[in-house]
Amino acid sequence: MTTMTVLSGPERRRRWTAAEKLRIVEDSWTSGVSVIAFARRHDIHPNLLHIWRRQVRTGALSAAPEGTACFVPVTVAATSNVACARASGTATASVEVVLRNGRVLRLSERAAPGHVAQLADALEGDVR
Repeated sequence: MTTMTVLSGPERRRRWTAAEKLRIVEDSWTSGVSVIAFARRHDIHPNLLHIWRRQVRTGALSAAPEGTACFVPVTVAATSNVACARASGTATASVEVVLRNGRVLRLSERAAPGHVAQLADALEGDVR
């Protein structure tokens, strides 16, 4: 006769959707309890919660599905070089984008969005 052990606890290899991860991270920031206590309450390892928090901060974890556009935080800096005069007398504004890897991309406001995305991907090392 063979013996069999049945484990009645939760499955260890759980799959979390991005929405579930975001909800848990947001709850952890507003709960007011320690990471360890919060992780215990949700039956996850504290290191996993730290990883998810870091991913949210860096933008690696978001509610938008992969490959779709999403909003990012933007800061407007006041500088004296915002508008430059062209030879024809019209002024054009320039846009400065600081990429996740710290590189800065400066473009004319007239730049095509498709070209801007390709340039940003190339500078960040993401090839589409």
